[in-house]
Amino acid sequence: MEQSPIPNNVVIGKNHRLEQFVLIGQCPPGKTFEPLRIGENAVIRSHSVLYAGNIIGNNFQTGHGVMVRENNLIGNDVSIGTHSVVERDNIIGDGVRIHSNCFIPEFVEIGKKAWLGPGVVVLNTIHPPCPSFEECARSNYIGENAKIGGNVTLMPRVRIGKNSLIGAGSVVTRDIPDNVVAVGSPARVMKSLDDLDCLLHFYDTPYEWEERA
Repeated sequence: MEQSPIPNNVVIGKNHRLEQFVLIGQCPPGKTFEPLRIGENAVIRSHSVLYAGNIIGNNFQTGHGVMVRENNLIGNDVSIGTHSVVERDNIIGDGVRIHSNCFIPEFVEIGKKAWLGPGVVVLNTIHPPCPSFEECARSNYIGENAKIGGNVTLMPRVRIGKNSLIGAGSVVTRDIPDNVVAVGSPARVMKSLDDLDCLLHFYDTPYEWEERA
């Protein structure tokens, strides 16, 4: 398969694969950013667009048609699914999995090994459009090892605790503590993560394979 060309403002590690119709190192009109830096073993699938100014670790993968705007700091072993959008100035930790059709706005921090199911939407502005957006929107946090179920909406200024699980379709309007299960609209804490059962009895409890601090 023919690979897309590598522009001069892109530094990419060995063993990469850039599929056709990939655009990397983009800049908005009239702006210039630092070079796009991508580690080794990257797989950027067709029709994805990665802007300049990003620093991305090793083993990065995208689905098809992914958009990653400028000035994100993305760790190792991160995967972003088909048709997902990551806006600018985010911090995404090692091992994060963002599934298809997700939207991550500006100024979000996602901890290591967090998992976002299909269709997750994170919102960061209380009263859009806001003249103080650059200050007001710096608020959303998803903790290490958190799992966000499919089609969840995280409202502005919420923090998801580490290891916590948010049930599919929930709307999260307030902070969720560590190590709990929260479900509903608005999402409410229902139980401890340790109270979950493995319905198919493969394990005594779900997530027993994980190391939790």
